[in-house]
Amino acid sequence: MFRRQSGFTLVELAIVLVIIGLLLGGILKGQELINSARVRNLADMTSGIRAAYYGFIGRYRQVPGDMSAATATQAIGQTITNPAAGASVGNGQIDPGNWDEASAVWEHLSKAGFIDGLYPGGATTAAQYQVAGMAPLNILSGQLLLAHSADYTDPGTPAPRLNLVLGNNIPVNIALELDMKVDNGLPETGVLRFTGVSPTTNFDPISAATTECRTSAAPIILDVASDPQNCNLAYLY
Repeated sequence: MFRRQSGFTLVELAIVLVIIGLLLGGILKGQELINSARVRNLADMTSGIRAAYYGFIGRYRQVPGDMSAATATQAIGQTITNPAAGASVGNGQIDPGNWDEASAVWEHLSKAGFIDGLYPGGATTAAQYQVAGMAPLNILSGQLLLAHSADYTDPGTPAPRLNLVLGNNIPVNIALELDMKVDNGLPETGVLRFTGVSPTTNFDPISAATTECRTSAAPIILDVASDPQNCNLAYLY
């Protein structure tokens, strides 16, 4: 008497493999859509803050963060915390390494209605600036910084200039896609740069970069092959 063997037929196995393939394809497509959405969000965030910065200047004829607390309070019509009057206040820039002015940028822009959220200002050190709610975050929870600094990569010696540090926690593939979307895909040239490995104007750790996000040999490129997940970029104004 023969015993009937149980198991999958070739047709059933083929159907299962097709279903698995469809599921994997859907997952990969979903991840691609998520990444594209993150890139669009970062690009929109960058252009939005740029518009807010210049809109503030257009309205008040002053640089946000560079107005004294008294002047900003009178102009904006809300109580402003920082910065106190000093030698660097009113010189037309958010000074390198000046955490008072770096935190005041977000207080001025938010209380003037140019950006969403409400930021208190008042930071005088890196540790105070990193307190939750002191500055906006990118979509991946990296903290933003808008200031004059030389904390960005350059084939030569970078000079201090106004730039927006997009914040860490950015996967390298997202960084590369963003660079290709708004610039040239090369992190040492153009308006979107890799942040400096050793920042030179005291905005470390906000603008510090991890070395594994970039190759070491010239020309410097974002190291997609190693797939680092904690990159940082600076958008030059």
